[in-house]
Amino acid sequence: MKLHYQLRNVRERLAKNLVEKGILTTEKQNFLLFDMTTHPVTNTTEKQRLVRRVQESLLERWTNEARRMDRRALALLVVAHASDVLEGALTQLPDDRYEVASGRSRALLDSDPDVESRKPQACEMIWAVLAAFNKA
Repeated sequence: MKLHYQLRNVRERLAKNLVEKGILTTEKQNFLLFDMTTHPVTNTTEKQRLVRRVQESLLERWTNEARRMDRRALALLVVAHASDVLEGALTQLPDDRYEVASGRSRALLDSDPDVESRKPQACEMIWAVLAAFNKA
């Protein structure tokens, strides 16, 4: 429960920073009995850049070993998976490339974070985040 509360705070701080950078906006939407703050995307070019980066990291820049991957790309994949947007980033691909990227992402994200974090040159923090999201 504490992790869920902390993640909510992180989500709010990230949204605030993205609003300041002009990538998101803040809107109030009425849901039956209450108003809810939402943050729709305004800068679609930045979103497309991130989608391309996710796709490239699973296709063109794939290394077959998580410890040899670019740390920022690995973190992006973990965060996209935890946010349930990884699948959406891959659906734009043609069927054959979708299958390859989906299989690679499944293999990467289904790996045991404890084992992966002990390997030489592994980024322990990224694997700890994945382990926390997998347990939540």
